[in-house]
Amino acid sequence: MAEFVIGTDISTAEAVIEVTVNPDKPLPVGRQIFRLIVVDDSGNESKPDQIVVIVADQGAPTAVLAGPQTVASGASFKLSGERSFDVGGGKVVKYLWTYVGPAT
Repeated sequence: MAEFVIGTDISTAEAVIEVTVNPDKPLPVGRQIFRLIVVDDSGNESKPDQIVVIVADQGAPTAVLAGPQTVASGASFKLSGERSFDVGGGKVVKYLWTYVGPAT
């Protein structure tokens, strides 16, 4: 396991490495480039090879609906989704409101 830092080489004798992500500092959402150079037993370095890994926000956001518990008949009132959030690094950009009908 290795915590990668931009521009810092990590040297291993193994051909496989796990990219360890710190939950406090995750990789940014978007296209991330990783590079590999291999060195033979004579010290000769290969040309670099690169891969693009797309870090995607795949977690659903959480809707938090707030409003009054009681309102006067015929009175207007407000509903709020301001406390809704997305822990996956995304941003809530749309609110879909629906009146479902009377509670039974």
